Order: sequence, then C-alpha cells, then structure tokens
Amino acid sequence: MTEDLFGPALPRSPGPPSAGTPLADRMRPRTFDELVGQESLFAPGAPLTLIRDAKHLSSLILWGPPGTGKTTLARLIAQVSGVPFESFSAVLSGIKEVKEVMARAAVERRRSGRPTLVFVDEIHRFNRAQQDAFLSYVESGDIVLIGATTENPSFEVNSALLSRSRVVVLEALGPAQVLTILERALEDPERGVKPKVAADPEALEMLATAADGDGRRALNTLEIAAAAAAREPGRRVTIEHVRRALARPHLRYDRAGEEHYNLISALHKSLRDSDPHAGLYWLARMLASGEDPRYVARRLVRFASEDVGNADPHALPLAMAAFEAYHLLGSPEGELALAQCAVYLATAPKSNAVYKGYGAAMEEVERSGSLAPPLVIRNAPTGLMKQLGYGAGYRYAHDEPGRIASQQHFPEELGPRRFYEPTGEGFEAEIARRMKAWEQQL
Repeated sequence: MTEDLFGPALPRSPGPPSAGTPLADRMRPRTFDELVGQESLFAPGAPLTLIRDAKHLSSLILWGPPGTGKTTLARLIAQVSGVPFESFSAVLSGIKEVKEVMARAAVERRRSGRPTLVFVDEIHRFNRAQQDAFLSYVESGDIVLIGATTENPSFEVNSALLSRSRVVVLEALGPAQVLTILERALEDPERGVKPKVAADPEALEMLATAADGDGRRALNTLEIAAAAAAREPGRRVTIEHVRRALARPHLRYDRAGEEHYNLISALHKSLRDSDPHAGLYWLARMLASGEDPRYVARRLVRFASEDVGNADPHALPLAMAAFEAYHLLGSPEGELALAQCAVYLATAPKSNAVYKGYGAAMEEVERSGSLAPPLVIRNAPTGLMKQLGYGAGYRYAHDEPGRIASQQHFPEELGPRRFYEPTGEGFEAEIARRMKAWEQQL
C-alpha cells in the first residue's frame, strides 16, 4: 500500500491516536529528539545527521534487530526530506507493485525535478530479481531508497544495490533504554497505556530485560500486562502480570542469516578454547532458539576432526555416537547426548595437525595436478603391466624389520614431502614418537 505521490510531499502530522491503535504504534517517536537509543548514528558528519539536518539525502539500508527503530527512522527521514514519499512492505508487495511505484517516481522527477523517497520494509524478503527493479531508478536519481532489514545485507541484499547505498547498523536496545520507553508509555496521557495503570519497578525491569533489545515487543507485552492489571483492584502491573504476558522467553535468531553464523562460531570457538561452560551455553542458546539439532550435531562431528583430531582419537566416534543418539531419540532427550559431546570435545586435548596436513596436501594437489604414482607402488594385475615395470621391486612391509618398508611413495616429480606434523598433545605425542622412531630406523 503506497502514499499518494501527488498529494502532500510529506506525511501528514498524526492526529490523536485512535483507541484501537496498538500501544507500540501510538508511542512511535514523532521527532528525532524522541528517539531512544542509536545515539552513535547521529555523530557529526554521519549519514543520518546530514539527513536530519536537511543537508544530504542518500539511499540507506537500515540493518538491525526487530524493534530498534528502523521504520521510525524512515518515517522521520520522510518528514524532514521535503520530497514525495512511498512506503510498502516486501512481505505484502510483489514485483508488480514495485514497478508501479518506480514508474510514478520517474514521472514525478520529470515533472518536479524531485526524487521520490521509497521505503521498503523487510527488503531482504525480495529476491535478487525483485531488488534489481530498484537499480536503474536509484542510479538515475528517480528514487532515494531506504530499505529496512533484520538480516545481514551482505547475504540478503543485491551487491549492486548495496554498493549504491549506505548501510546504517542499528544496535539492539539496552535494558535501560527499553525501560525509558516503558516509563514513557505509562506516563504519556494521550498516547500511552489505556486504561491508565501503575507498575512495580521490578516488573518493568523484568520486562525491559526480557524484551531482548526489542522496543516494540516490550510495548506489546506491557499492553497485555496492563490490560490484565486494569481488571484487578490494585490496577498495578506486577512481576506476575509480566510473566504471564511474556509466556516464554524470546530469543533473537535466524537459521539462515548472520545470527546463525554468529552463534555456531561462538560454540565452535568456545570448544576450541577448552571452555565447557561457554560451550554448553552456546549449545543451549542455539537449541532454545530453534536451530536444527542435526546441524549442531554435524558441526560437533566436524569439530572432532578439525580441532581435536588424533590428540584424542575417541573424539570422532563419540561425536558420531552423539549424532546417532539424537537421531534415535529426537528432542528433548537426544539433546543431552549433544551436550555430553560438547563437554567432551571442550575438555579433550586439541590438535589441528590433521586439518593443516590435509589442507597442505590439497594445496599441493591443486598446484601439481595429476602426477602418476611411482611404478614401485602401482598394482600389476596383468602381464603387460608387469612387463612395463608396475610393482617392480615392491617391498611388503609385513616382511620388513619393524614392519617398515623404505620405498618411494610420492610421484617422482615431487619427491618426499611432509604434510602431517603431530603435536605433543594427547595421543598425538605417541604418534610423534612412533614417526620419529620409524624415520630413525629408515
């Protein structure tokens, strides 16, 4: 749904809020001064500062968690920009609506010389082809684009479009900032909580923390809690009202975006740093947020080879057993096997020698290509191959002293190479001792 391009250039000042308007919408800041949080975005010379002070209007991608003010910022920019304004949601609109808006914007610029400010909420919901529809209009100056997204623009926004926009990163609100928003809602006689109620300080503090940096969620929850409190004699929001309104904790997470990679990175690095406590925390965070436990199990298997390796050869079969245990039991019973595995991996001796050795071997293969094995270790299943020297002079290790055969194993063009260098950690210390003894014997 769009604004009328040929009506007023700016959104009209809102009148008194209607009774049915949600509290979060009623309390939306009407000026830049009413914004709570994001102070760092308004440093001297910053893009939002220049826009606010009517010095420069540029295309922006507003990236941040839910409830941090992205839509509010777009509306405030529209108020000060002095240009026509269009807004729509990527969830509700398709390519047809985008093309209609672009066409009207081109007409408006030819008519008045002014660009149209176009706000696209949840721009990451548009696919690459749909995002491409904006490109030529941004380049020609017909539109100034403001896109809002909760997903990392590096993953979700067309690179060509991204290169023509400034990315503004909004941070999750802190509990103190959310508390300020809640207190305003309780105190504002026109736009605030209706019917009017009071609130216990500890109830507001609990809500400010539970909101997880989401101002809109905090106001929505306050509205539910206040409605329940208004029906009781005290007309006062308590911790119990907040607890019932919250229902269950809300955790920010996206199974395909940045937060997914942030949390799995935190889990992997906590295990690598031998911190079982943090490992359990990040494992719990991922599972409580809705991550597929099978994905976590696969990452634990990978960790067992990449970061533990032969320092503890039991790590890999244990990780596989945890994977199989989850497969058999499912949630929540099978999650305990993943937790056991995470603790084992965190406390196991660490070695990435196999990981490094395999990487070095792959680099050599890519560099030197398809070199032939030396004749001595080739198989000779036919008479012709024997005549050509396949397997000639091969020494059977089981018949050699110490069961070690000294013969050429690398292609002639390479000569001997060293890829695997065991550490002194765990069982790899024994592997290192064996390898050294064999080298001395040969």
